[in-house]
Amino acid sequence: MQRRPALAALTVALAAPFALAQSGRTQPLVQVWKDPQCGCCQEWVEHLRAHGFAVEVHDVGNTAARKRLGMLEKLGSCHTAEVGAYVIEGHVPAPDIQRLIKQRPAALGLAVPGMPIGSPGMDGPVYQGRRDAYQVLLVQRDGGTSVFARYAASGPVRPASGSEADSAVLPWTMAEVRRVDIAARKLSLRHEHIKNLDMPPMTMVFQVREGVALDKLQPGHRIRFQALQDKGAYWVVGLQPAAL
Repeated sequence: MQRRPALAALTVALAAPFALAQSGRTQPLVQVWKDPQCGCCQEWVEHLRAHGFAVEVHDVGNTAARKRLGMLEKLGSCHTAEVGAYVIEGHVPAPDIQRLIKQRPAALGLAVPGMPIGSPGMDGPVYQGRRDAYQVLLVQRDGGTSVFARYAASGPVRPASGSEADSAVLPWTMAEVRRVDIAARKLSLRHEHIKNLDMPPMTMVFQVREGVALDKLQPGHRIRFQALQDKGAYWVVGLQPAAL
């Protein structure tokens, strides 16, 4: 008397892969946590979709998700994702995620720390073909890392300058505040061209150095700020009201 329900359940289970293929979804679902104002994060989402991934976006920031999923803050970027049993941090190319899923190594996931120009989502026409060298890291659950993939620089590359650590020599850039996250010390800015970074106008999320006051900032405020790149991440190190 129980054979017919069991047979029906088996039929459904066998049909599931076929239904998935017929739906056009060729890769697993990716859950993404990002800042709602981050343009490069959305570009990365579209990059995943173009490679067949189904993506569900949570516009709530990624600090809490990164901590909950066990990714180290020092490997952080502007978005965090989860696909199957793996954590993906930052602008990881879709083919590397596909290789991770296929090879199934014992690891926490992949990370591209910071926001390197030329990585997916940071590679639009505004960058005029520039790509900085970067690595995709395979991250172990104990925090250890190894190189999973390497990407070489191409196009015009901004020369490194040790003097960038001295805020007295950094240029000031005009921007509009789009979002303030005091707890995570992050700012979403729609900024003009940042000369020392050779970064074109865009909307991007920056980390903010300790000592830079955020408590009086509101979305819509016009400011001028100083920024630098440190180990792949972009930091606001100076900030003033635009009237000054």
